[in-house]
Amino acid sequence: MCGRRQLPVVGQPQPERADAARNRQKIIDVAARMIESRGADQLSLDEVAKEACVGVGTVYRRFGDRAGLVWALIDERERRFQEAFMSGPPPLGPGAAPAERVGAFLAGLVDRVVSQLDLFLLVELGSPKSRFGGPYRVHHTHLATLLAEARPDADPHFLADALLAPLNAHLISYQRDERGLTVEEIKAGVASIAAAVTARPAP
Repeated sequence: MCGRRQLPVVGQPQPERADAARNRQKIIDVAARMIESRGADQLSLDEVAKEACVGVGTVYRRFGDRAGLVWALIDERERRFQEAFMSGPPPLGPGAAPAERVGAFLAGLVDRVVSQLDLFLLVELGSPKSRFGGPYRVHHTHLATLLAEARPDADPHFLADALLAPLNAHLISYQRDERGLTVEEIKAGVASIAAAVTARPAP
């Protein structure tokens, strides 16, 4: 990931200095190894700093908190997902009706969360700034833009939050583990909500 810009795709910061990029990559590599060997819930920024041979302050300044470090770990898959809904083929990408794109985006986001569920569970334990910044902000902006076209009579920003709420990792984990729902059943339920939200009210 050295040399690549960070999330979100929209509004990127300036490129990093070479030494900062090297330290960032060391920290990410160490964190990835720790998660692989111990699990995501055992990730400690202090231990990551010690193993990466950098100061604890460097880790906190660079990533803010544990959730920020986890977002860096899931950066590549998130980047590909963002590219797909911004410029990929329809219905996820441009070219389909707004309501159809909303449904395709939410289905894709379910798959996105499930693919790295342990890391998303960890992100959701972070501060609201971490949880609702970064990719969430990009997802929200994208949804709100589509909803403004599909439902010009409603507040697209509120509806975007409402549609994203059921896609949190803890709820998806509970639905799968406790209720026995499959990913396809979860996606079908989300599709029903999206259809209801994007349907224009009768005159």
